[in-house]
Amino acid sequence: MSSLAQPAAPATAPDWLDLVRRKVAGIRYGQVYIVVHDQQVTQIECLEKTRLPSPRPASGHHPDSD
Repeated sequence: MSSLAQPAAPATAPDWLDLVRRKVAGIRYGQVYIVVHDQQVTQIECLEKTRLPSPRPASGHHPDSD
């Protein structure tokens, strides 16, 4: 019976993984992009969105009903 050789797991997480974790923990709404070139993480982009509360019509009156 043959077994498939598996690459050895790194002893510690790569530096970029910790950075991604911090970026994700630091935003409430948004996206974190990981850019890879030649099998290496070369860039991490963070896009944060600010959500505004939905406006509520005053006293149930629709503004276009005049």
